[in-house]
Amino acid sequence: MSGENKSIHEFDFKLICEYFSSIERQGPGSPEATIKALSFIGSLTNGSKIADIGCGTGGQTMVLAEHAPGHIAGIDLFADFINIFNVNRRKLNLQDRVYGIVGSMDNLPLRNEGLDLIWSEGAIYNIGFERGLNEWHKFLKIGGFIAVSEASWFTEERPAEIDEFWKDAYPEIDVISNKVEQMQKAGYIPIATFVLPEKCWTEHFYVPQVSAQEKFLKKYAGNETAGELVENQRHEAELYYKYKEFYGYVFYIGKKIYRDCHISVPFERA
Repeated sequence: MSGENKSIHEFDFKLICEYFSSIERQGPGSPEATIKALSFIGSLTNGSKIADIGCGTGGQTMVLAEHAPGHIAGIDLFADFINIFNVNRRKLNLQDRVYGIVGSMDNLPLRNEGLDLIWSEGAIYNIGFERGLNEWHKFLKIGGFIAVSEASWFTEERPAEIDEFWKDAYPEIDVISNKVEQMQKAGYIPIATFVLPEKCWTEHFYVPQVSAQEKFLKKYAGNETAGELVENQRHEAELYYKYKEFYGYVFYIGKKIYRDCHISVPFERA
């Protein structure tokens, strides 16, 4: 087995999907954090349209649906995640207003200015924070909200080991103030930011993986790639416990304040 840790994206998609589908959340978070972020969102009604982009199996989507009115589309690249998502919505009797669809962040099946809220927990990094904020802007109505959680530095300086790990895994990681500035430049009023509590990483993400890893390794005994995937996740967890005061996930909530230029009504001379 190689001692060099890979980026999660270097592994086989189906293997990644199987591994993460066995846990409720595919990234750091908690029901309490989802509900807190939702508390900064105003004016949702039964007619509101919401998209959870990069929804995974829908752990946070179902919490959102149980605490907010409106219709929610969960969108994820992995069909296996969406299959589990749709099973979960039926278990919770949410099928009348929550549905999961397979879709890519590069080509979202959304209508311009059709959404009241865009949600994305621990997933916008797949397209990049700045790019996501800019490209998703057009899908929101004026006055609509965006709420995303994003890996962020808590300090300007940090130990070389964790700095190198994150710059390799996600070069766009940055301090909170720079992320807020990017949100403003993308055309949103920053409404709120808050750091996700430590338990969002530990009891809701890393701890559930321990038993999942044992089952996964037993199923794929002798499979080098499966072993590397588990090793990769264990290494990431070790780094978090060692360096958690330097980084974490931060929720960024913004409000759209103007129409995108390319879909505005053209100026006509008298």
